[in-house]
Amino acid sequence: MAHVAVLGPLGVSSVQAAPSPAGPVPATPVPRNAERTPPMDVTHVQWAPAERPPAPPAPPAARRPAKAAPAPVEAPLLIAQAPAPKPAAAATAPADTAPPSDPPPATELNYEVFGQAKGFDYRATGTLSWRREGSNYQARMELAMPLLGKRVQTSEGSVGPDGLRPVRFADKRSSERAAHFEREAKRIRFSNNAPEAEWLPGAQDRLSLFMQLAGLMRAQPRQSGDVLSFQVAGVGDAEVWQFEVGALETLRLPAGNIEARLLKRAPRKPHDSTVEVWLAPALGHLPVRLRIAQPGGDVADQRLARLP
Repeated sequence: MAHVAVLGPLGVSSVQAAPSPAGPVPATPVPRNAERTPPMDVTHVQWAPAERPPAPPAPPAARRPAKAAPAPVEAPLLIAQAPAPKPAAAATAPADTAPPSDPPPATELNYEVFGQAKGFDYRATGTLSWRREGSNYQARMELAMPLLGKRVQTSEGSVGPDGLRPVRFADKRSSERAAHFEREAKRIRFSNNAPEAEWLPGAQDRLSLFMQLAGLMRAQPRQSGDVLSFQVAGVGDAEVWQFEVGALETLRLPAGNIEARLLKRAPRKPHDSTVEVWLAPALGHLPVRLRIAQPGGDVADQRLARLP
């Protein structure tokens, strides 16, 4: 806030002159034969004051208004003390304003899996089953690993203009754990009693995210350097993942040579995994290769075994 100091005229006290003596001044006797000097008429003598008093100030109507001094610039202080309110657009956007998505039609993808676990190499097979019935979808990923058994992930929910809207995600090895998406209540609950997470528009799970990426690329092709981000929930947490779009490259897969574009999520913090997915434009941007690398050295690399 700027403060303008208005300066008024300064008051000066006047100096009064000594009063004239009352009555005439008696003449001094003049000696005989001296030149006579006429007596001084004291009524015509003006007494000079010790200091001339200033002229009285002009009437208010005749005074020129004083110019206001420019206000000092205090923007940094004012911003720090009272930040401007955020515009309404900065609030969490509803799901309908999320980027459009066009999920691929129903299909089944078969993979050969090349991996390493606890220092040992292994080979496995994987199957991604993708089904759509009306406005609903179901996804199921099964990995069969010798000596390690099976691991099954499932995701189910609905399809809207913004793509997949998961309702339930489950991950089963020896036992099953799940995440429940409560869109209306804007929360994600976990079956292992982990703290609830706030649901964000466009939220996905760790299986639906692959088909959501395909749908985003089908609806609006991206170029190298673009970033796709949305919330991804596991069975105990939900965080925002960012995938950077890479260049097209030719992959040598068991299914043959296929041109695909890499989308990569780099580690976000220490002990975090690297997630890579290659989408093939000629196959409707279906994921033809999935690779997840753990910081300890464990790797699971799924490569398309045959064309769908």
